[in-house]
Amino acid sequence: MSGNLSLHRGNILDVACDAIVNAANSALMGGGGVDGAIHRAAGPRLKEACRPLAPCPTGEVRVTPGFQLGDRLVFHTVGPVWRGGGEGEPALLEACYRNCLDELVRRELVSIAFPAISTGVYGYPPQSAAAVAVTICRAFVERHEVDITLAAFDQINYDAIATALSAPG
Repeated sequence: MSGNLSLHRGNILDVACDAIVNAANSALMGGGGVDGAIHRAAGPRLKEACRPLAPCPTGEVRVTPGFQLGDRLVFHTVGPVWRGGGEGEPALLEACYRNCLDELVRRELVSIAFPAISTGVYGYPPQSAAAVAVTICRAFVERHEVDITLAAFDQINYDAIATALSAPG
């Protein structure tokens, strides 16, 4: 393995990294959960920087400065709404992770922190979402010297990610 994949229990804003991933809505204007927390911490200039980048389609990434988050960039990605798994949700969630990781390398950055994308109000089952996140990130760190942190604010997502990380793969 070239890079490192780790799990953080707590606030994603506490992770020292080059880029923080925001599980955003397509309007990129803030919301609840991690999206709201990142917007509040970054300050009002984040919303202004997001305005011309919207709408952001599901699975894609848009990048802004972190403003009051220091030198970190914010990678905004829109995860899929869970509709039972038969409407392409896994592929869309994979795209969120892949596109953010590709952007990290394209910008010659070396560390990134992801929240549990789509597991909040978008309803993606935590165990299924964790399996996608770990699969994509594990494959990426085998090919790239990057540090990826999967951050879980709550115990359900933490347990799901820990279980996925402990599975052979």
